[in-house]
Amino acid sequence: MEPLRSSSLMLLLLVICCSSTAAVAAAKKRTYIVHMAKSQMPAAFAEHRHWYDASLRSVSNTAEILYAYDTVAHGFSARLTPAEAGALERRPGVLGVVAEARYELHTTRTPEFLGLDRTEGFIPQSNTTSDVVVGVLDTGVWPERNSYDDAGLGPVPASWKGACEEGKDFKAANACNRKPVGARFFSNGYEARMGPINLTKESRSPRDNDGHGTHTSSTAAGSAVPGVDFLGYAAGTARGMSTRARIAVYKVCWLGGCFGSDILAAMDKAIEDGCGVLSLSLGGGMSEYYRDNVAVGAFSAMAMGVVVSCSAGNAGPGASTLSNVAPWITTVGAGTVDRDFPANVQLSNGKNYTGVSLYSGKPLPSSPLPFIYAGNATNTTNGNLCMTGTLLPDKVAGKIVLCDRGINARVQKGLVVRDAGGAGMILANTAANGEELVADAHLLPATAVGEKAGDAIKSYLFSDPNPTATIAFRGTKVGVKPSPVVAAFSSRGPSAITPDILKPDLIAPGVNILAAWTGSVGPTGQAADPRRTEFNIISGTSMSCPHVSGLLALLKGAHPDWSPGAIKSALMTTAYAAYPGNGGILDVATGRAATPFDFGAGHVDPPKALDPGLVYNLTTEDYLDFLCALNYTPLQIARLSRLTNYTCDRQKAYEVSDLNYPSFAVAFATASTTVKHTRTLTNVGAPGTYKATVSAPEDVKVVVEPTALTFAALGEKKDYTVTFSTESQPSGSTAFGRLEWSDSQHVVASPLAFSWT
Repeated sequence: MEPLRSSSLMLLLLVICCSSTAAVAAAKKRTYIVHMAKSQMPAAFAEHRHWYDASLRSVSNTAEILYAYDTVAHGFSARLTPAEAGALERRPGVLGVVAEARYELHTTRTPEFLGLDRTEGFIPQSNTTSDVVVGVLDTGVWPERNSYDDAGLGPVPASWKGACEEGKDFKAANACNRKPVGARFFSNGYEARMGPINLTKESRSPRDNDGHGTHTSSTAAGSAVPGVDFLGYAAGTARGMSTRARIAVYKVCWLGGCFGSDILAAMDKAIEDGCGVLSLSLGGGMSEYYRDNVAVGAFSAMAMGVVVSCSAGNAGPGASTLSNVAPWITTVGAGTVDRDFPANVQLSNGKNYTGVSLYSGKPLPSSPLPFIYAGNATNTTNGNLCMTGTLLPDKVAGKIVLCDRGINARVQKGLVVRDAGGAGMILANTAANGEELVADAHLLPATAVGEKAGDAIKSYLFSDPNPTATIAFRGTKVGVKPSPVVAAFSSRGPSAITPDILKPDLIAPGVNILAAWTGSVGPTGQAADPRRTEFNIISGTSMSCPHVSGLLALLKGAHPDWSPGAIKSALMTTAYAAYPGNGGILDVATGRAATPFDFGAGHVDPPKALDPGLVYNLTTEDYLDFLCALNYTPLQIARLSRLTNYTCDRQKAYEVSDLNYPSFAVAFATASTTVKHTRTLTNVGAPGTYKATVSAPEDVKVVVEPTALTFAALGEKKDYTVTFSTESQPSGSTAFGRLEWSDSQHVVASPLAFSWT
């Protein structure tokens, strides 16, 4: 799938070193994360950094430490050859040496859509949201935007230990205040791999030259800015999810991507600085937890009371396409909101087809224009995709051109049409994208249509000897139903690492989201786009993640005594999976009902999350038991937990199904099977009795014991078990259900996801 927006971050820099034997040897090096057993430092060393240096020197006389880690991990990162890495791994005190991974970014109505205008009555008077700092690991920040105005905020929290690092174009006096309280950048890993930062294209400072980081941080906790719009669209008040929370920016993503050593260093520093929530709209696919830099950093964050939210990825709608699947991470998929930007295709045969667009320039003439399919205006086999240099000007001049979606960026296709002399573009989805529509700020009159409409329009094009068309731009429409629907690009479960943990955890708004933008590039990110805007509308799970990050900050401020597990549980168990009286949430990729593999527990519902009634709490010890259930070795557990002396109890029967997770995923064998899960609920509300109700598929028998739980006091805990039984089913089968506990005022819901393998 092509990027959700054009961005210089998706460009890859190819470095070819072949001028000398030394250059060839250097090219074979890569960055490794070296995990050390801190407690095993020999007495001869006064400081751990000295021990790390000596360990590195024992295998390489030329390697330098890029970062030393001390908060989310113990150890360091360095450039090594595979042979040097292998030798280092055999040194005393070394827990493991893991090759660095490259990560990529997962790229105003939402407060009302989420009901945040109704949350004030639920927030305690002692709310400490303004003491919560959301650390955003991304492309930096454009601090001059109004979303970072600190009017009305009190002093910076006394617990804050961060800094506002400066650069040539980034001065602390102008960049940080009581809203953005800190800003740092991390480039050692990037420059070790890709070479020096190109200062003509990006700033070696926390300044955001891409836009992605400004968009995500302002979405999470930006201040309210009234009377805004984007090129005349989406007029209203732009605000973050938690307007009173503070923001700290950690720039880890550059022109060539985001690298694991930089990300881990930023997480290390963010926790040391005092962040209470970490937001990462990036990912690098699925790998074992002890090999995943984000999972490693997030484990220590969780153990220190920090909540971590990550994007699920934009690789949907295929199955098992997720990133960031560790259970101690809140994994966020994307849905739509009830706002759209219609731009309709009008054909001369009288047919009209609905599309979407954010084009704001000179409209097309009122009379229809000649219309041509790009595949018939080219001498290349892929001309239908409107790639650079593929269209024949004499064929498209003055005409509307239909281009197929795929390969290159959507907005870039319009530029190709414009540069060839075309008057406008209709962008048609293929089977890969189905009916998913994402609005773009095109530089010529253009609209995007779904696969069905595209096929119908092509049928007209191929059958009419003189086809003509025009595009009518309808502005902003609100109250769109049904909404939300799961975005086709949103990555899906089940998790390939641990199928017994349901992922994603939930979905949040991620389609056509308005938030602050950089002043460095135009809203399309294309070099040919001369426009500069204070806000932009873009899409991706990169946008849904900071929605949840801001909500996590809101909950953490309202309930400062809750653990990260309890906060996550509150969001999940109050999420909704159906429209009011009108069936389950739909999947735009299929047009049918979505499943928990698409949306997890459902769509976030902040007002209810502030008062969930009961929560499924999780502690560090619970997650250690989970790792034991995965048969992780002591070394693998130490890489994640920094606990070098921890061993699993051989006398204890560990089960993944015992993890006190707020959702249920059951992977059956194809033969008749019975599986039992144990859960513990903690009362965080008034005393009362909760009764269980189950909606189960015909193929699975579900028994809950007991069926009623009575809580007499705040903080009281009650256990229950759920037994799932099934007969033999074909491999690859899936089924779904829901378990709800209710006291008539609260509904504590958990999705049930079944698969047969």
